[in-house]
Amino acid sequence: MLLVIDTGNTTTVAGIYDGDELIAHWRLSSILHTSDELGIYFMNLLSSKGITSSQIHGAAFASVVPSLDFSMKEAIRQYFSVEPLQVNALTDTGMQVLTKNPREVGADRIVNAYAGREKYGSPLIVADYGTAITFDVVSSEGAYLGGVIAPGLQSGISALFSKAAKLPQVALNIPENVIGRSTDEAIQSGILFGNAGLTDRITDMIREQPGMSEAKVIATGGHAGLMKKVSRNIDVVDKWLTLEGLKMIHERVNGR
Repeated sequence: MLLVIDTGNTTTVAGIYDGDELIAHWRLSSILHTSDELGIYFMNLLSSKGITSSQIHGAAFASVVPSLDFSMKEAIRQYFSVEPLQVNALTDTGMQVLTKNPREVGADRIVNAYAGREKYGSPLIVADYGTAITFDVVSSEGAYLGGVIAPGLQSGISALFSKAAKLPQVALNIPENVIGRSTDEAIQSGILFGNAGLTDRITDMIREQPGMSEAKVIATGGHAGLMKKVSRNIDVVDKWLTLEGLKMIHERVNGR
């Protein structure tokens, strides 16, 4: 079995693959922990699914939180007795990274682009709805070109709540009408329809670039399903794309 972990700024998503099947998955808070705390945490999660540490024969993780990297590596080494693969922009994926500085590209963005290309072909746009909204672009030749970064849905709500004294925190529910009849509905409209507009405008502009007119838009991340309901350009929602990408890259690097 393979342990895969995607550590984001707000949320860490972990999963267990048995062959090609994702048999368990968890969505956790990205909180700074020691290696022992993380190790015990993951051991308990596996135990809840009837999985023992001896059944884990490999591990791969991507992280955009450098302060957690060392603890994550040590936790996996000590509690699962395997050497984890930390995926980043310099990992051998066989995909060219054509940005000005490949080292600065977030590991999750490389994983998403690689997994998207392998599953859906290219040209391709992968929209990931997390703490930030990222749009990652794969050329018709299969190279990673770069992308777009914007604030995430929850980040927008939190910013309004923290900066405007009379505006409340609201749930991310789709309002019945774009014209909000209450403050909650007005915020929901602005966040959801506003980000749908952002998604559609950005992807339209990317499709206007040379060789990108036929690009599919694949959505992933915690709010991908919600955004599919309000965006006209999203073709497919692939909730576990990042975890699957980690599995694919681990198999490539390890020759199987």
